[in-house]
Amino acid sequence: MATSYLAVLRAPGAARLIPAALLGRLSYGTVPLSLLLATAATTGSYARAGWLMAVFSAVSVLLFPPRAGLVDRYGPRRTLPPMAAGYAAVLLALAATTWQPGTPYPVLLGLAAAAGVLAPPLGPVTRAQWSILATDPELRRRAYSLDTVAEELLYVTGPLLAGLLATTARPAVGLLLSAVLALTGTLALAAVAVPAATRGSTAPATRSGTRELLARARQPLSAAAGAGAGLAAFSLLAVVFASRHGRPAGVAWVEAALAAGSATGGLALGAVNWRAPAATRLTVLTAVLGTALALAALAPTLPALTAVAALAGLAVAPTLTTAYLLTDELAAPTERTRAGAWVNTSFNAGSSTATALTGALLTHLPLPTCLLLAATPPLAALALRGRR
Repeated sequence: MATSYLAVLRAPGAARLIPAALLGRLSYGTVPLSLLLATAATTGSYARAGWLMAVFSAVSVLLFPPRAGLVDRYGPRRTLPPMAAGYAAVLLALAATTWQPGTPYPVLLGLAAAAGVLAPPLGPVTRAQWSILATDPELRRRAYSLDTVAEELLYVTGPLLAGLLATTARPAVGLLLSAVLALTGTLALAAVAVPAATRGSTAPATRSGTRELLARARQPLSAAAGAGAGLAAFSLLAVVFASRHGRPAGVAWVEAALAAGSATGGLALGAVNWRAPAATRLTVLTAVLGTALALAALAPTLPALTAVAALAGLAVAPTLTTAYLLTDELAAPTERTRAGAWVNTSFNAGSSTATALTGALLTHLPLPTCLLLAATPPLAALALRGRR
């Protein structure tokens, strides 16, 4: 394992790409909690803060592929700096308007929407860069595995850092930090980005081109959506499970087990030499994830649910990594960034939809039944295949 990942770290350009990508993407770990807490402190309402977060997330997710398409068309060095400057400026404005109470709520909503419009697609850009730097398929698989695990760890570290700043200073400080991280990391990524060798076409993505891309990448996109839906439903149901067993704080162990399992599975995916093609691996991994989530319906205690979470986690990072790899294989070099963005969008769309539906199902169905239903999205994704 050490040898395989050392090869990734020693790849030409990796020493410059990795720090820049991690620095910028850490801001996506600090922004959500900082924005939620800062808005709640300013408006005095967590309900209003929740609606503001919904606006920010929805706009960001919906416009993720178009922003990535701009990167494909004009290159990261021309598109990322304006996005970074605008995004950082809006975050600074949000920090200023939430520093003290009294800012009109519509102003905050407008700023949140603007932040969603301008957020740079750092994850897809980073993976597109790995596709250029790591020309060997095995090295690319290891690079993608390492990148997915690192990104998940950032989404754990970011909220902890935001919570610390909110406790020791004020939530708006987290927005200031997020602006600095986003600006410096994105500018660094733009500076080290290597243009695609085949980027010659400057034609914008057409509707037919987008439909063709989505048709070709139907399997990885459906797998990402199914994984997002299953995991979101499981996380919400785990909170209810822990509360009904008299240990509401115990859900932290469930989430920790899920994250630890995911990191272990992701590293193992990159370390082992697989003979099966990416499409076959994705089918198996999606089935494993759905089956593991279904076992949660049989968990009698919180420790048992924690063990199921660790088991399911082993398939999380490998499923997402393989979805990215397969999408990269199916996409043309001039649409790789946009294709990767569609994987993110599919995962987030599945997650948001499942969260809303799970809350409604809990009022009508027993908890074990809801846990069983959480496994249906990834299993249903097995029926969808794309055109080669």
